Parts: sequence; C-alpha cells; structure tokens
Amino acid sequence: MKTKRDDKQTAYAAFLRGINNLGQKPVKMAELKKAFESLGFKNVKTLLASGNVVFDSPNSSPSVLGKTIGEKLKKKLGHEIVVLVRTIGKLQRLAEMNPFKGIKMTPQTRLYVTFLSEKPKDGLKIPYLSPDKSFKLLRATESVVYSVVTLSQNGGTTDLMGFLEKQFGRKITTRNWNTIEKVLEINKS
Repeated sequence: MKTKRDDKQTAYAAFLRGINNLGQKPVKMAELKKAFESLGFKNVKTLLASGNVVFDSPNSSPSVLGKTIGEKLKKKLGHEIVVLVRTIGKLQRLAEMNPFKGIKMTPQTRLYVTFLSEKPKDGLKIPYLSPDKSFKLLRATESVVYSVVTLSQNGGTTDLMGFLEKQFGRKITTRNWNTIEKVLEINKS
C-alpha cells in the first residue's frame, strides 16, 4: 500500500550499476529495500533484480543522494556500487519526450537509456551508427544517452555496453526502455 507523499518529499529512482549481473555483486532485493529504508527513505520499492529502486526523500540533489546511497551499500555489502539517481519528474519528462519516436520496432530491436554520472567529453559525433550497424546512439545529453540495438549474429547489446563504457566511462548504467516505463508505473502504485 502506498504511503501518502507529503509536500516535503520528492520521488526518486535509483539505478545501481552491475549488481546481480552474471552472479557478480549479488544483492537480494529485500536486503536492498531495507538498506534504503535504513537511510530514512519512504515508499521504497524495488523493481527487477538489476537494481532499480523507487523511493521518496526530502528534496535533495540526485548526485548527493547517489553518493550517500553508494557509501551505505558499500558498508553493508562490502563492495562499491555505482548508484545513479534521477527524480521521477525527470524520468517522466524523458518519457513524455518520446525519445524513440520513429524507430521501427522488430523482435530484434532493443531500446536503451544510459544514465551518465558526469557530462560526456566532446568528440563523439551523434547520431552514431556502429560500423557493423548493430547499434545506434540516437541522442546524448549531459546526463543521458539514448541507444537502439538490432540483435544479430554480428553484434548486439554486449557490443553496445562495451562501446558506452569506453566512450562514457564506468560510472554509467544502462536500462532497457521498458524498465524505465515500469519504474514510472510502480511509482504510481
């Protein structure tokens, strides 16, 4: 049951990088929820095992929240976890922008949003199409990169992830667009 949000609370989503990925950095979602609640956050909900958490907190800087949460999780879990936080309002504006409008969807198409911890360096011309045409970076802002992958024998999601890390560093995390839509949905419940 949703607890009523008061005027002093803001809804946020935290995206954790690299947990429960191929058995590395295992974190149970119940444990993750308790860790967030121990920081005083309200209405904490987890989504999928990939580290997506929706919560309410007094209005604060998303980067400060990410650092605070990351430090808490390092103490609790024993390893560093990059945590990128965005307000639900910002995610809602991303959804309203419809960044993948005009993309022809097939069973092999995957839409991704990559959250950046810092402004990207200039140099990469966007839109960018990979040499094997398996992925395309559609748009990049100071905090988000929008990508499309066409799965094939020549390439796919793993190739995109390696490229993104090389271009934007290790303090990023990527989510399927469906996950972003689900985060927005569970915030309403």
